Amino acid sequence: MSDNTKKRALGRGLSALLESDTTDSVITASSSNNGIHATGGIAQILITQIEANPFQPRSRFEEIPLKELTDSIRQHGVIQPITVRRMSKDKYQLISGERRLKATQLAGLIEIPAYIRVANDQSMLEMALIENTHREDLDAIEIAIGYQRLIEECNLTQEDLSEKVGKDRTTVTNYLRLLRLPPVIQLAIRERKITMGHARALINIDNPAGQLSVFDKILDESLSVRETEEKAKTAKATYKPGKHSSNKNRNPNDSQIESELSSLFSAKVKLARVGSGKKGKIVIPFASDDELRKIIETLHA
Repeated sequence: MSDNTKKRALGRGLSALLESDTTDSVITASSSNNGIHATGGIAQILITQIEANPFQPRSRFEEIPLKELTDSIRQHGVIQPITVRRMSKDKYQLISGERRLKATQLAGLIEIPAYIRVANDQSMLEMALIENTHREDLDAIEIAIGYQRLIEECNLTQEDLSEKVGKDRTTVTNYLRLLRLPPVIQLAIRERKITMGHARALINIDNPAGQLSVFDKILDESLSVRETEEKAKTAKATYKPGKHSSNKNRNPNDSQIESELSSLFSAKVKLARVGSGKKGKIVIPFASDDELRKIIETLHA
């Protein structure tokens, strides 16, 4: 991915989410001298300058999702910025985004995009975010990030949020679900390569492999929203939990590999390919801590 594409992933247009001088600030190349900061956007800050929030400790992360996020960040960058509070000129305290910060560290990056809070006025932040999520120039991912910030930083439930932004609960939920789509699809929404209608169809597919498969068809075949909905229905039936990906993504030797791994780990191992079939994941189920320990011992053997 080119540098320009990564820059877009890190927040093209996200500055529209907040424009209050008393809530957030952003460091820019032209305004960072002598500690002077512009307002209303995203800052790239050094990870070493960020300290944990003592009131929101999180010491354990699920290993597989964390690794998947780390791999995604290596390839696509950080799509959803974290939020920090300025403690001093070069010191910040994490407010939200612990898992994103950890994954960015594991990816070997030294900087991370962040919203920088310079005040602790929750009501002011809430009003600014609500106002700005109604801007007409925001894309669906920007709106979803704004909703997520309201939930994380203002301690709102989805029901509270729907009332405050004047949207029904289903609409709010659909926007938030966009943030669980694979990064390449989120970028396509940001760059308006696909519409919100296409995105709504994709989020109804439970499996990322199915989402990516239909997404590729949208681009390759210029599918309409209606056509995408039909493809999504087929994909949802094809990519049910416990079933393999579609045959076109599987290699002839995949079944043999699954059989050998299942025998090795004494568990029914699944090999799932995504997209074009060159990438994928191996899932090793376990039913107890004892079985998990045996799997780990086998891996270390």
